[in-house]
Amino acid sequence: SDMVGCSFYCSARHTPKQAEHPTMSDHSDVEEFETADAGASTTVPMQAGSVRKGGFMVIKGRPTKVIEVTTSKTGKHGHAKCHFTATDIFTGKKMEELVPSSHNLEVPIVAREDYTLVDLNDEGFLGLMDDSGNVREDLKLPAGHDDAEALARQIQDAWDEGKELILTVLKSMNQEQVNAMKEAPKAD
Repeated sequence: SDMVGCSFYCSARHTPKQAEHPTMSDHSDVEEFETADAGASTTVPMQAGSVRKGGFMVIKGRPTKVIEVTTSKTGKHGHAKCHFTATDIFTGKKMEELVPSSHNLEVPIVAREDYTLVDLNDEGFLGLMDDSGNVREDLKLPAGHDDAEALARQIQDAWDEGKELILTVLKSMNQEQVNAMKEAPKAD
């Protein structure tokens, strides 16, 4: 069944769904496709034994970064098990998972995108401009755990000082959050 998942994932990745039904008048099927596609393309299957420290994996439906992997052999004919310790990439919460090393687990697709900070309002909403000049205002200052709140304070302070900032937005499993900031290079 693992292969089915993989080939579905690959085909979902490479064939735009719209092309398959150019003349379809009934839209209900297309919507179903889109939801299935969204779910399929946020993670990829990977054998547990291949996931390394510093890599990503899904634990209890959350994208996490692996901070420790230990492998235990169990008995004479038992299968090796991988014990993962990881932190949620958005909340920083520590999580653990035990998986037989031959089993597949889900690895979240994690993307990063840099934006120029062009606005920061009193409610903590950020005005973020991409390379094409499009501004989005749907993300707030990071929050939810100590690191995020420390970063939020740094961003706020630098903004108040009038610095030009580049913020990195981490995106995974349909969730997004600012996870880094740097000062924009000075134009000569």
